[in-house]
Amino acid sequence: MSIPMAMPGRRRPPLTRRMAGRAAVLAALLLSRRPPRRIRSLLTLLRRRARPATAAEAQRARDTVVAVSALCAGEGCLPRSLATVLLCRLHGAQPTWCTGVRTEPFSAHAWVEAEGAPVGEPAPPGTYMPLMRV
Repeated sequence: MSIPMAMPGRRRPPLTRRMAGRAAVLAALLLSRRPPRRIRSLLTLLRRRARPATAAEAQRARDTVVAVSALCAGEGCLPRSLATVLLCRLHGAQPTWCTGVRTEPFSAHAWVEAEGAPVGEPAPPGTYMPLMRV
């Protein structure tokens, strides 16, 4: 039998932020089905006139995305990273979107960086080897 429980220390984002997060997740799910070349070209186009995102902005966007989507809260690293970038861009900032490999354990991975460090990733920074950055 399962017991319902809430995650400790997590607060629900405000309604407007949740709605923006859901829109970003939907767009990210559609975008994640495109080839890497198309993803890169769209993210390159979106970063025009955007200031670099701070780590706090990127973390807040990531937390919102994880709060509104079970897929993004789990193993969906590609939609989670894309939704984080899109949500940050809605607020005028652009973090660095990276895709590559995680070395411990070895697997493909996508993540977001701000101020030169991965945002919200459990492993230390040297664990990720980027193959593509936007």
